[in-house]
Amino acid sequence: MGGEVFTFVIDAERAGERADSALASLIPEMSRSGIQKLIEQGAVTCGGRVLDSKKLKFKEGSVVSVQLPEPSRLEATPEDIPLDVVYEDDDLIVVNKPKGMVVHPAAGNESGTLVNALLWHCPQLSGINGVERPGIVHRIDKDTSGLLVCAKSDAAHRGLSEQLAVHSMTRRYVGVTFFGFDEDEGTIDAPIGRDPSNRLRMAVASGGRRAVTHYKVLERFAGFTLIEARLETGRTHQIRVHMAYRNRPLLGDQVYGPAKQPMGISGQMLHAAVLGFVHPVSGEYMEFTAEPPEEFRRILEKLRNRR
Repeated sequence: MGGEVFTFVIDAERAGERADSALASLIPEMSRSGIQKLIEQGAVTCGGRVLDSKKLKFKEGSVVSVQLPEPSRLEATPEDIPLDVVYEDDDLIVVNKPKGMVVHPAAGNESGTLVNALLWHCPQLSGINGVERPGIVHRIDKDTSGLLVCAKSDAAHRGLSEQLAVHSMTRRYVGVTFFGFDEDEGTIDAPIGRDPSNRLRMAVASGGRRAVTHYKVLERFAGFTLIEARLETGRTHQIRVHMAYRNRPLLGDQVYGPAKQPMGISGQMLHAAVLGFVHPVSGEYMEFTAEPPEEFRRILEKLRNRR
């Protein structure tokens, strides 16, 4: 017997996109390779017919159903790692992740992750993501600090994932970029995909998935700018890639910015400061804020003193 079934109507944005790519964007907790396996297993239908090719391009208005596999037994090991819990109830938990913590176990990061800490704090997490990412609905990069919501129940996981898919979650970040901005606010609408010259990086690419970042200048310094970035979409490394695309890479970002960084910073100056969503069970809109960590505040003071 299969697990949860997700049904979608393909909109204009995803029309013409490959099946595996479109479904990976609609079901954030599933990777593209995971979607491909489900297609091979006959777990995806389009218009009532079993999808037989991951390369099929959807038409606008097509009705697509995906049956996820039964949740696997959790394999990640609970670890007694301190958690900054911002909110918690029977269905979900909101945490303020520190910089330097990986969200879920993967090759080279089998322990010390947010998942290991969550399993110690609340052993019952949603099983939709299987053994590697129990409870994980969305992610932020290892060196990005800030707010994440994780699901304890499958109902909460499903409801939160649906909000991510339709871009209705509120996600606002603060970050420090190199250089100044002539304008006070703006929008970057540029597709993001794998960098063809380096598959470990992302890049603005014509064949990528649509990515939209709204930004606003909060404070100007000599040679640097404090911005607020609001995500409309949620692509891998989106803010980092978009700021580098505008030739305003994030301070501390050695992947998309200069290899040598000033002020001894390691890892991008980016913090998930505001997170809002409709509670998937109660229906109440909830919004949370978290102040940037001490290092972030210390760097801001240095920049202010340099004026």
